[in-house]
Amino acid sequence: MNQPSGPTRTNEVLLVASGDLRQSANKVCWPAQAEMEVRLTEAFAQEGAILRRAHPYMEHLEHGFIFNQRMGMDVFATIDPNAPLVVAEAVWQYSNHVLAGLNSHRGPILTVANWSGQWPGLVGMLNLNGCLYKSGVQFSTLWSKDFTDDFFRRGLRQWLQEKRIDHDLSHVHELHISELPKADADLGVALADELMTRKAIIGVFDEGCMGMYNAIIEDYLLHPTGIYKERLSQSALVAEMREVSEEEAQRVRDWLDASGLTFRTGKNEETDLTDNQILEQCKMYIAALRIADQFGCEAIGIQYQQGLKDMAPASDLVEGLLNNAERPPAYDKSGKELYAARPLPHFNEVDECAGLDAVVTNRVWSAMQLDPATTLHDVRWGESYQGDGINGFVWLFQISGAAPASHFIDGYKGAVSERQPPMYFRLGGGTLKGICKPGEIIWSRVFVEGGKLHADLGRATVVALPLQETERRWKSVTSQWPIMHAMLHGVSRDQFMARHHANHLNVAYVPSSDVAKKALAAKAAMMLHLGIRVNLCGTEA
Repeated sequence: MNQPSGPTRTNEVLLVASGDLRQSANKVCWPAQAEMEVRLTEAFAQEGAILRRAHPYMEHLEHGFIFNQRMGMDVFATIDPNAPLVVAEAVWQYSNHVLAGLNSHRGPILTVANWSGQWPGLVGMLNLNGCLYKSGVQFSTLWSKDFTDDFFRRGLRQWLQEKRIDHDLSHVHELHISELPKADADLGVALADELMTRKAIIGVFDEGCMGMYNAIIEDYLLHPTGIYKERLSQSALVAEMREVSEEEAQRVRDWLDASGLTFRTGKNEETDLTDNQILEQCKMYIAALRIADQFGCEAIGIQYQQGLKDMAPASDLVEGLLNNAERPPAYDKSGKELYAARPLPHFNEVDECAGLDAVVTNRVWSAMQLDPATTLHDVRWGESYQGDGINGFVWLFQISGAAPASHFIDGYKGAVSERQPPMYFRLGGGTLKGICKPGEIIWSRVFVEGGKLHADLGRATVVALPLQETERRWKSVTSQWPIMHAMLHGVSRDQFMARHHANHLNVAYVPSSDVAKKALAAKAAMMLHLGIRVNLCGTEA
């Protein structure tokens, strides 16, 4: 381990970099991190500050990331607790690797990400930010493409001089039920009363995925909403998969083929999506429905990334199917169809905040006779776009799994399933990939801060970019995953980044602008009546 850093000089700032638990990912992603740190060091130098790494590059691992919680604790034990500290992220990272050290650090903290969708640092930083908000840690945050723009330089200068950064949060407005249209508020209140009377269960297949402390809702906060956890094990999911016959799995595959879903398959298990991997995913689909039915779950979340990744192909195709009302029929062992003609909402990466949101959305949208299909997405990246009737900043939202086919242009016919990247998914498995259809959506995020539940809600429009532009953007992120092009209403890029308390946000479609206002109001009222503090971010129009 590195030598103790000792007290820093007055113009010195220490740098730490949290990485993945998977060494294959750390090795592949290191060049992007190294490049970012060079540019960041130059930016600090131009402000008269010295940026120094607090832990070394490891030759034997070919990267310089903190790669587990123990290492993070050991690194922070060598750091002056009063030193100015930067957490620099160009990659997806596990927040628990550094959370313990940041919780006890007394000096000013700055989280920084490169504005890139490649690995991606933006998602990693937003996750860490969400964990810090939940933990009550004081910190500042910045982001930049090359660390030379005025926005970044002004923020960095303020942080170096004042140990804080002022961001524009004027788009955030706390909502009260009295401000909402009465008919919509009454619907939300009635649905909240129903949930608190006839309580719901969310099935949690192993809690705490990838260090996402911000994705855990403590029981004492969750129970007043009428939602309780059924703590399940991913080993039980594997055991139940073994009870699914080859014939049952094949029927699911046949249904998907008939639906128009295209599987891009090959013969090499190491690099291709194979028929065997797809059948294992079909078994997981049936097994998940059977376990959910057995325990009476209204939504489920599968962790996958740890443990299950070494036992079975990816859960992502399964997740997307579960979130769609139209999906392959599945039966219990007595022949009863499970969750017929309706979704079993799945919260990707067992993000319980997204799970609570999905239960609320499913009930509100169903009561309004709307398509209740919902999913979370990573806040992956975005750029301004001009042309084809579009003029503004277009976010790229993307998630490895959970996106339902009804969100795609042409549904299953417009979807493909491609092998998950071997760097993250050693045993393969297919995705459910498509281009999200143009239309109106409600976006939202439930989060924990100050020991209470909060929710940010807003409106957005999903736009259709030219296929060439969509392909260009896909190449900048993970091309195997679905893609959503979204323009937020009344929220700029930097406002959103400064405010958002998570790497994920939930989305659900509505058929028109008028319906969007009603659905947002009803959802807000339901959450408010459940005791959640709700903010409207941006405009209702």
